[in-house]
Amino acid sequence: MTEWLVRHFIRNHDRTSDPAVRTSYGQFAGAVCIVCNVLLCLAKGAIGLIAGSVSIVADAVNNLSDAASNIVSLLGFKLASRPADPEHPYGHGRYEYLAGLVVAALVLAIGINLVTSSVGKIANPAPTGFSPALVAVLALSIAVKLWMASFNRALGRRIDSDTLEATAIDSRNDVISTAAVLACACVSHATGIDLDGWAGLAVGAFICWSGVGLLRDTVSPLLGQAPSPELVEHIRTKILSYPGVLGTHDLMVHDYGPGRQFASAHVEMAAEADPLESHDLIDNIEQDFKTEDGLIVTLHYDPIVTDDPEVADMRNWIGQAVKIIDPRLTIHDLRTVPGTTRTNVIFDCVRPQDLNLTDSQLKRRIDQIVRDHYPKTIAKVTIDESYVSSQQ
Repeated sequence: MTEWLVRHFIRNHDRTSDPAVRTSYGQFAGAVCIVCNVLLCLAKGAIGLIAGSVSIVADAVNNLSDAASNIVSLLGFKLASRPADPEHPYGHGRYEYLAGLVVAALVLAIGINLVTSSVGKIANPAPTGFSPALVAVLALSIAVKLWMASFNRALGRRIDSDTLEATAIDSRNDVISTAAVLACACVSHATGIDLDGWAGLAVGAFICWSGVGLLRDTVSPLLGQAPSPELVEHIRTKILSYPGVLGTHDLMVHDYGPGRQFASAHVEMAAEADPLESHDLIDNIEQDFKTEDGLIVTLHYDPIVTDDPEVADMRNWIGQAVKIIDPRLTIHDLRTVPGTTRTNVIFDCVRPQDLNLTDSQLKRRIDQIVRDHYPKTIAKVTIDESYVSSQQ
């Protein structure tokens, strides 16, 4: 059933990066989940009240909060699909991240509420009813939530949506919590030992732990997390695949929501080549990223002297020598300006964010390394920050 629904949407919506298509996916998933959660809430709420079970009633309230989360997700997709305007030239895609954040907060709130009510049940135990109807409703809930987890995960991965992925995790948590409630109800019925409160406490603690993880995952893109290693490698590999490109550096990726990423980078090309041809190639690279990847890329042309062997040797030697300080250090844009007594060697050095040296200390270390090898030179170093992960 899940595969049929996903295939149906894939067949009718090809470009999942298109905001309108993402909205269709999100609204479809939200509508399906709202119906399922409301029905489960009504069924479990009735059984829980009849049986006097705090854990089943809490599970029913959890389903009601899930329906509220689905409404938030649906609204988030709708707002995220709004086109760019003068006040928001990059669009409104981050509404989807905000929706995921609200869903995560609701998951955490439900976990805290379940822990509180379970502690009350442990302190003041009361008899819990048991019936075949109770077992049937909880078993049905487990089956429905398993399907919902699979359904949301499939759609979430299809459109790369953190919101749907969070909803899938929440459905998985519901499977675990409902299974624990059912198991404890059966054990209590068989042994006469009331485990209802303890079951609710364990489930609540698990949901709290999951909610904290979801909060961390949804806050990260809002704070400006580093681009994925896969995206960084794809951009670099694609740029370097064009004839005439010698290197690339200073990559930055800005995320304004799923399907709304912008990137910039510097591209090294031979200074001796026709600048008009180099400019045309850069324009072609930018256009290819837009049409093939849906990624807006702005490239800066860096001319590199390639017909001076001494400069080339110096560039290669310094590039390796700075790695003595830290193997992650890289240099670029090296050029020389000869003087009467000294030669200025001018270049940029990219440092990782966690390097345990100040910019001034790093400059002095590099200058000393260069002077020791090239006594008649002065290193003029500009320190750049890396805006991708230091592991990349």
